[in-house]
Amino acid sequence: MASDTAHGTDAPSRRERWLGRIDRSLVTLCLGSLAVVVAGGLVQVSFGAFSMTIVEAWQAVFDPAVVFSRQAWEAFLLGGEVPEMDKRSLIVWNIRLPRVFVAILVGMNLAVSGAIFQAVTRNELASPFILGVSSGAGLLILLTLVVFGGLAAFLPLIASVGGAVAFLIVYAIAWKNGTSPVRLVLAGVIVGTVFGSLQTALFFFAEDIGVVQSAIAWTTGSLTGTDWEQVRIALPWTVLAMVLALVSSRQLNVLLLGESTAQSLGMSVEKVRFALSGVAVLAAAASIAVAGIVGFVGLIVPHMVRNIVGSDYRKLIVGCVFAGPALMVGADVGARLALNPIQIPVGIVTGLVGGPYFLYLMRKQERMGEI
Repeated sequence: MASDTAHGTDAPSRRERWLGRIDRSLVTLCLGSLAVVVAGGLVQVSFGAFSMTIVEAWQAVFDPAVVFSRQAWEAFLLGGEVPEMDKRSLIVWNIRLPRVFVAILVGMNLAVSGAIFQAVTRNELASPFILGVSSGAGLLILLTLVVFGGLAAFLPLIASVGGAVAFLIVYAIAWKNGTSPVRLVLAGVIVGTVFGSLQTALFFFAEDIGVVQSAIAWTTGSLTGTDWEQVRIALPWTVLAMVLALVSSRQLNVLLLGESTAQSLGMSVEKVRFALSGVAVLAAAASIAVAGIVGFVGLIVPHMVRNIVGSDYRKLIVGCVFAGPALMVGADVGARLALNPIQIPVGIVTGLVGGPYFLYLMRKQERMGEI
């Protein structure tokens, strides 16, 4: 009896041990981010050329004829004919909700990509585009629109290829009996500068104002006109990138310890760095393919999450998966309603939000740079 009593009072129960492992700050971050996504999504589906109240929009979102329709989900996710539905549900599900879903996927990809690049380069100023991903994608986008206009239908694939090729060029430049975080960053700056200059030069060859506007939308990041096709393009690569990032969280933590420590723990640093960079490029390319080049999300979201949950990548990646979509959905609401009925590119809003926030971080912290 005494031993049972002692066991009951001193030894923690399985439930208590499980609850003790839960990071309350991470849970709070995830729940808060979900609330922002839901609220922002509700605002998005409520406004447009066809007006409806928030209650009507909410009813359309949870229309049982759509939510529980196998034919509808096959049409949305696999392509095909959309089943008959009432006008409000058709507008919400076929036009407005896909934009919210694309914003969620883009925010998730950019945030996780930025977090990975900051670990790979051990530099908290790194972003998804620090290794030339955005400059390569932007250059091929402009080249396609200006010179090879007939290939415009393949812009998502072309953007992804451009980002991947630019990353490989950066890696080749940085290679000298292996790479280092500093050389990768410097090579990324070099490639970004050269490709950026080529992008500017291409604008002088564009004679059609429509081509220029389309190019600006791609290079500043925009969710205008997105539909289920963009969801179908981004979803499988996003799922793959998120799974790989979560599985690789331990390796990311080891990389933060420094190359010598990582090698002493048996890690093949160069192979791991290249593989993790590939995951980050995959996530960034999935974002670029459907929304163009959206700045600052991959830079500031890891900072925001790190300030809340710490630098443990097992928590940081999860936090980015939730916080990234919250920022993108919120920014897209601002992009859509700020100058209503004119819609501005979401990349402009993320820049206006990200710039002041990063300035705040810079003034708050005495040292910024190497993690």
